[in-house]
Amino acid sequence: MKKLRPLILFTIGGLIYILIELVARGRTHWTMFIVGGVAFFLIGCINEKCRKMPLVRQMLIGAIVITALEFVCGCIVNLWLDWNVWNYSNMPFNLFGQICLPFSILWFFLSAVAVVLDDYIRHLLWGKKIPHYKLF
Repeated sequence: MKKLRPLILFTIGGLIYILIELVARGRTHWTMFIVGGVAFFLIGCINEKCRKMPLVRQMLIGAIVITALEFVCGCIVNLWLDWNVWNYSNMPFNLFGQICLPFSILWFFLSAVAVVLDDYIRHLLWGKKIPHYKLF
């Protein structure tokens, strides 16, 4: 079961992300499953290795990770392949229409949900202890 842990966390993250997109904007794209899965897995890795790190710091790192993933994926699927999965050109402080400050702030808060969810999944599936969170 331990060898399946990355695949399980990746799948949960991918499914949750496409569900969020379906609810929030009414559509999604298969590439968002991959981005959501990788993001959730990486946030989980940070969470697992940095258990004593304050939650706000994990949220900041999570927001940076998600924004970086979104930028790389956006450059590939939107700019290179021209699939037009999303476009933030009309958003303030955007970079090539692929990332923007308002969504990076959203990723900051969503990272808190991902950290706590990761802990509960690890508790339910693998018996890990749920940590006591320190905000700062």
